[in-house]
Amino acid sequence: MSITTEAESIGMKKASEAVAYTLKEMRNFTRPGISTKELDDYGGKILNDLGAKSAPYLTYGFPGWTCISVNHEFCHCIPSSKRILKEGDLINIDVSAERDGFWSDNGGSFVIGEDIHQHQKLIESSKEILHKAISNIKGGVRISDIGF
Repeated sequence: MSITTEAESIGMKKASEAVAYTLKEMRNFTRPGISTKELDDYGGKILNDLGAKSAPYLTYGFPGWTCISVNHEFCHCIPSSKRILKEGDLINIDVSAERDGFWSDNGGSFVIGEDIHQHQKLIESSKEILHKAISNIKGGVRISDIGF
């Protein structure tokens, strides 16, 4: 989608703010002993309260409001009442939503509590790579060049 008007810019900003706020609040809510389903339901309620709809649920009928992956799970895992979070788990939360016809997506990885499994090194390396990629984005640069 190309943003060409002030109204479109405002709409995109509102969708992005809903996603960012939901991700932040889900991160703050995360703790050992809760299930990924409980965390997902919390995020779904926040999105709903902000007038946003879960993009995976809306588009694909995904069986959760957000995608939550733990430890060695790659991404886009389905929240489960059987998956209980533990101290030191590496968690990734992906929040995608539609609000008033505008779509936004954001995600983040973090360690729950104490980093007993030494996952923080992976998170820091990933952030460093992301910042290097972002610094190479400019007009005329192909996405494949940035990925390289």
